Amino acid sequence: MNRQNNRALLILTLALAVIAGLLMFNLAKRPKPQSSAAISTEQLIRPDSPFLEPADAKVTIVEFFDPECESCAAVEPALMDVMQKYNGEVRLVARYFPLHSNSTLAAGLIEAAAQDSADKRWRMRDYLFQKQREWGEQQTAQTDKFLDYAEDMGLDRSKAQATMESAAVRDLLARDRKDGEAVGVTGTPTFFVNGKPLPELSLEALENAIQEGLNE
Repeated sequence: MNRQNNRALLILTLALAVIAGLLMFNLAKRPKPQSSAAISTEQLIRPDSPFLEPADAKVTIVEFFDPECESCAAVEPALMDVMQKYNGEVRLVARYFPLHSNSTLAAGLIEAAAQDSADKRWRMRDYLFQKQREWGEQQTAQTDKFLDYAEDMGLDRSKAQATMESAAVRDLLARDRKDGEAVGVTGTPTFFVNGKPLPELSLEALENAIQEGLNE
């Protein structure tokens, strides 16, 4: 039994080593965001890019996000807590980086809400994150469900659908994704603070970057 146990332990150890090696190889291959010196302001923030909090805030966070991204939904509460904590000192600029099958329709719904009011843009974004388990990771278009969400937010169904399926939304997402790729974005969420890529996706790293920006 001891010999069998040792053999099983050896096989398990080797398997874990192989998996760890493959993970490290894939991470090494993944491109990192450009250094701040190589990033232009235009690539990060377009004149029509929506933002939360004052335009003249000392610190600007740019987030490339996907409404269908589970990680984006997971970090949203902490991100909003940070925005509240640094109220008036930090602004959040939102850029799309669609990666999933219903990303475009979901972003279109956010844009439809924004046509009603700036506040509804952010409320719809939060609502989609809250409801993500209902519509995310589906291979078919979730148009009817999104239109129900539009009604929940007091939007007109037909106008919302027209916006969701519009060429203007597709062009917006294509532009945002192109800008994201230009600065090295490969996944979501990806954050930049005052033009510098966040070194790791953690609340500690985000707060450190904010404090550094406030102290500049």
